[in-house]
Amino acid sequence: MTIERILDYAHSLIKKTIEPGDAVIDGTCGNGHDTAFLAELVGEEGHVYAFDVQEKAISNTKERLAEHGLANHTSLIHDSHANVQNYLKDKHQHNISAAIYNLGYLPGSDKSVVTKPEGTIQSVENVLETLKKGGLVVLVVYHGHPGGAEEKEAILDYVSGLDSKHYQVLHYGFINKKRTPPFILAIEKLS
Repeated sequence: MTIERILDYAHSLIKKTIEPGDAVIDGTCGNGHDTAFLAELVGEEGHVYAFDVQEKAISNTKERLAEHGLANHTSLIHDSHANVQNYLKDKHQHNISAAIYNLGYLPGSDKSVVTKPEGTIQSVENVLETLKKGGLVVLVVYHGHPGGAEEKEAILDYVSGLDSKHYQVLHYGFINKKRTPPFILAIEKLS
């Protein structure tokens, strides 16, 4: 297939941004797939900060990292991604290379626990402040659940207002899919 699926494209963008030794953020660690992916990319010298509000997500991610020998350079944080600034080491302030978020709910769990527009926007604002030049934030926006449409609209409004002198924003998605297909918003920091 020539056109990449949503998650494949999100990972493709991240791969082009991250180098071994970088510090990165997984804003919604979920079942640990992205956290493990990031940990492999940054290698032993890098660091991954992985956030989730659900203990089950932290537990699932911890297991996945242990299975792949990736736990020693990852911080699992049982807190909202809105509080990202409270957890970054001094050496990583203004030196984050990339962040990824899968918005919505934890697959296979309580669908009433979802990411919220206020927390997500606060987190993205905080990450953009600490992102280094050329850094990237990738948001995979799932919006087919209760509250998802509101979060989608709030995030689209927020990223559309980012100053194009400092950021460029990509919107990638399939427009002929049934129901409410997820899409990507990628924010690159220019200066």
